[in-house]
Parts: sequence; structure tokens; C-alpha cells
Amino acid sequence: MTTPPSRPIPATIAAVVRDGHVLLVRRANPPDQGRWAFPGGKIEAGERIEDAAARELFEECGVRAQPLRVFDAVDVFDHDEAGALRRHYILIAVLCRWQAGEPVAGDDALDARWVPLAELEGQALATSFGVAAVARKALALLEG
Repeated sequence: MTTPPSRPIPATIAAVVRDGHVLLVRRANPPDQGRWAFPGGKIEAGERIEDAAARELFEECGVRAQPLRVFDAVDVFDHDEAGALRRHYILIAVLCRWQAGEPVAGDDALDARWVPLAELEGQALATSFGVAAVARKALALLEG
């Protein structure tokens, strides 16, 4: 029997938009293993949200970016095969400005690449829940 989680796990995602493309990684681990999502991960004790976003971005795909601001939060629920809740993540989205590097899969990623924003609107790419909506918000903030 699975022990229910004691509390949500805070994590961060880095939303990097460049030339009409968003940087995504194909997740190597649950939740959403095999799906495309923003680079990110758990926030370490004593680490600022923006610093965690920049660190995880570099660890997962070798890209450096300047964190600009927190702009959204998304709940992610990881369930086991029987439907019981294993973990509850709160993903805090950080808008980041690309500085250097081209994506190369590393750490927890199977693949990493720049994805055209238009490609997120269709079903051609298996993405994690909420990726297209967060990408649209990030683009609107950069253009605004």
C-alpha cells in the first residue's frame, strides 16, 4: 500500500522563449515520463525560486538564461497504477531570457529542443498538462 504524501513538493520550471520557439525537454522520469515539458525540478532548501529555475535549466539541457520573474504556478499530481496519489508537485513557472547554449539532453531529460509555439497548439507533440498555456503566457509577457 502506498503511503499518501505528507505535503506538496515545491519545484520550478523555466519558461524560455526565443524567436517564436519555446525550450522543452522530454522527461525521463515520472510524472509524465516521455512527455515534453519545461525544464525544471525541485527547489533546494535555502534556494531562491529564480536560482532553482536557472540551475535546473542548465542541468537538464545545458542552456543558460537570466530568470526575469515568477509568473504562474501549476499543480501536478503523480498517481500510481491504482490511482492513489504518490506525490503532489507545485510547479512554479519562471520567465527566463535565453543567454547562451543550445539544448542538449542531460540530467533528467531524454531529449531537449526548441519547439515552435505553433506546434504546441496541435496534438503532434505529447506534452505535459498545461505546457501550451504556460508557453502562451510567457510569450505574452515577453511581447508586452
